[in-house]
Amino acid sequence: MSSEPVYNRISVLRAERGVSRRQLAEALGVHYQTVGYLERGEYSPSLYLALRIAQYFEVPVEVVFATAPFPRIGSEASKASEARSA
Repeated sequence: MSSEPVYNRISVLRAERGVSRRQLAEALGVHYQTVGYLERGEYSPSLYLALRIAQYFEVPVEVVFATAPFPRIGSEASKASEARSA
């Protein structure tokens, strides 16, 4: 396992779409525990698996994975962005 963390939004995307870990795992052809390991950051996916996950959710891979933590929803950065667009 790499010492460099890979952050992801898999659990957020699953929740938004009402998809269980088992359903996602079956669609990807992996064990459901693998999805849990991915979500917790205990396992970094291969490039192929990362692209398949993004394709499953119909979003760019950068929406799912990043090398820096994603900002929390409701964080100051999100609030500033919303204020500018209002």
